[in-house]
Amino acid sequence: MTYIWQLKKWPKMTWESDALLPLLGQARLAQGNLLGRVKRLGFELGDEARANILTEEAIKTSAIEGERLNPQAVRSSVARHLGLSAVGLGPATRSIDGLIEVLLNATQNYQESLTAEKLKGWHAGLFPTGHSGFHKIRVGQWRGKEPMRVVSGPVGREKIHFEAPPGEKVGEEMRLFLSWWNSGSQKMDGLLRAGLAHFYFVTVHPFEDGNGRIARALTDMALAQDEKLGVRYYSLSSQIMEEREEYYHALEKSSKTNQVDVTDWLLWFLGCYQRAIERSDKIIGHVLAKADFWQRHAQTLMNERQKKVVNRLLDAGKGSFQGGLTTRKYVFMVKVSRATAFREISELLEKGILRQNPAKGRSVSYDLSAYD
Repeated sequence: MTYIWQLKKWPKMTWESDALLPLLGQARLAQGNLLGRVKRLGFELGDEARANILTEEAIKTSAIEGERLNPQAVRSSVARHLGLSAVGLGPATRSIDGLIEVLLNATQNYQESLTAEKLKGWHAGLFPTGHSGFHKIRVGQWRGKEPMRVVSGPVGREKIHFEAPPGEKVGEEMRLFLSWWNSGSQKMDGLLRAGLAHFYFVTVHPFEDGNGRIARALTDMALAQDEKLGVRYYSLSSQIMEEREEYYHALEKSSKTNQVDVTDWLLWFLGCYQRAIERSDKIIGHVLAKADFWQRHAQTLMNERQKKVVNRLLDAGKGSFQGGLTTRKYVFMVKVSRATAFREISELLEKGILRQNPAKGRSVSYDLSAYD
């Protein structure tokens, strides 16, 4: 079996531009639509959107490697790192804190140069105890001389999906990678660069463990550099997890080859990137919808109680406020009399904020007219 890193032309990867252009155009359109919407609503969509994306990214990038993280512990770490309330969420582990710090460092500091020290620092952050599971590993160092293989199947009948360059070559391979990242790749399209960086890094596989998570953090860093934006509004790892089998298949297909052409990998990557952006509505859709709503109703007069109730409906999302808004629920939420609640609901109806649900009589309830 010949691997791409064994070829004489490696690491000078090539691709078929004509095959990539249509997908690249679609990916750019999806990117432009999302960032355009964010810009119209203002980049400060609130910490809720940032927390949702960061939590999702941390959980999914670990799940891709078969590691299940406690969502509450992840959210607790995210909240503390973003300066939000973590009441009731419980403590996070050192490894979860380390992962969150890596993800934040990759995107918030996207303008910084990438160095071997930074990558080794990320690796140390992922494995603060010096162990991966029950196994002691070389933390914050390139891997040793032992063969690095990705295998599956029972003992004696293993299938080798990939074998990385020998350990003694890692130092030189990473020197070339960092040179490529910091200078050699600067003139190419940013989305292609992100996909190539991902493939390049996992091909070298410089660490004993954590290569996939660091590769995805590097991809986010490359995308942040392309967008010139240190805040994520979509989660690539979430989409990769949805397509996990295809992800590994695409990596393996372009790794086992007799040529340095990585067109197949880039085709998959661009498609996955586009689907990740389209999926962002599932993660922060209600945050975007909320910001959009208040922008459209910036001149609509409402008192603080009415705003509080409307925000509760927006947070719940379309059709998710159990039983709809009723006068009784309004009384409970803002602590007013039934007469005041009825009057303030009527005002919201007149202003077109609320609309009455079909049921009549004692079952009368309301929802936001924005959901029509």
